[in-house]
Amino acid sequence: MKETPNILPNKNSGWRTTAVFLIAVFIGIGLFLAKEGEVVSYLSDNPEACVNCHVMTPVYNGWMHSSHREWANCNDCHVPHDNVVNKYFFKAKDGLYHATIFTLRAEPDVIKMQEASQKVVQANCIRCHMQQVTQTKYDGWIDNHAENRTDRQCWSCHREIPHGKVQGISTLRYNIAPLPTDQEEAVIPAWLEKEKNK
Repeated sequence: MKETPNILPNKNSGWRTTAVFLIAVFIGIGLFLAKEGEVVSYLSDNPEACVNCHVMTPVYNGWMHSSHREWANCNDCHVPHDNVVNKYFFKAKDGLYHATIFTLRAEPDVIKMQEASQKVVQANCIRCHMQQVTQTKYDGWIDNHAENRTDRQCWSCHREIPHGKVQGISTLRYNIAPLPTDQEEAVIPAWLEKEKNK
């Protein structure tokens, strides 16, 4: 009969208590980091999840003031929509990359998409704007539109959509992170609210 491998030291060993303690510490640290990092929020499509990392606050604020805010959230543009498995795999892969860069404090002033992200965003631009891409009425007044509709990146012309003209971590002054800018409730201290209602 084959024995199953035991990950803990023998019961008679003095190391067993230490091993159990260390395993508990690692599990506890992992759970703490998952809670503090708000890992579960990244499973949603809520744009506020992107502001968990304060490096994304200028990008979020740019999106909040764009026309895309009414029609698209972060995931509508930045993750693939061909199937659910690919969507969450891409989110996990991209999120782990972002978390690593942010944790190491290696983020650039101006955040740019990696090649894989560019392909996803381009596919999603075409997916949402298929009618504009395929309309022949643009042929006469936009140079090379017929030839270059899907061969070039949409943002080579539409640079300011949806994150605005000026981009970068240090460009938007007085960014408040990680609070989103679209709070519906007023930020009034309780004592002042009480006085106001008298």
